[in-house]
Amino acid sequence: MPETPLDEGKKHSASRWSLLGLVVACVCGFVFVAAAVTSNGSDLRPAGGDLNSVVSDRAREAEARRQQLVDLQQEVDSLTGAVDSAALRRLVRRVERLSEPAGLTAVEGPGMRISLEDAPRSVEVPGLDPNLLVVHQQDLQAFVNALWAGGAEAVTLQGQRLISTTGIKCVGNTVVLDGVPYAPPYVIEAIGNQGRLHAALEASPEVTTYAQYADRYGLGLDQRDVDNVEAPAYVGSVSLRHATPLAD
Repeated sequence: MPETPLDEGKKHSASRWSLLGLVVACVCGFVFVAAAVTSNGSDLRPAGGDLNSVVSDRAREAEARRQQLVDLQQEVDSLTGAVDSAALRRLVRRVERLSEPAGLTAVEGPGMRISLEDAPRSVEVPGLDPNLLVVHQQDLQAFVNALWAGGAEAVTLQGQRLISTTGIKCVGNTVVLDGVPYAPPYVIEAIGNQGRLHAALEASPEVTTYAQYADRYGLGLDQRDVDNVEAPAYVGSVSLRHATPLAD
């Protein structure tokens, strides 16, 4: 039986739908592959998407990687000890002598603990920049630098050891330390002569300014002496990427 125009229309319509279905399938496949590559096996939209959950997730991930680094370093040390080389032994002894001043060994002793926190959300001051009611990286750096100036033997932030190459950066209303985000309150601990540490804090103009804002606007500030502070060994990279020599 010869085909009628109606039959030809149906064929063309079926062809168009088949082509459209093929295009949709290709697009879906591309999206799925792109999502898999982007997520790298993780959830692109994890449950509990609030800031604290995201910060906690990133901190746990960073801690797992840090522990992996510790395990690998122990393996390297074990393999190094098995090598019978006088030159290597001399280098190892030199590294051991420099490890403590570089912050690569755990230490403990008397010192102090400082806690900094954002002002309560209920604080509203007309005309005042809201950023002045939040703890920033420069505030943390001011306290840390003052403690170093006071002769601190070791300083930690959120339990992580700080060394000369440690970077403290603000990202939103969190602080990132060696790639790990932390939310307030921020706890700084230092080992050293408590009298000298207090004197150094009082002599710092930046610390004094923060203390004034804490009194006036409710920013969190708590300083207290501690009989024993434990500072773990620094386990991150000690390599410098950028450095500029100081002028004489």
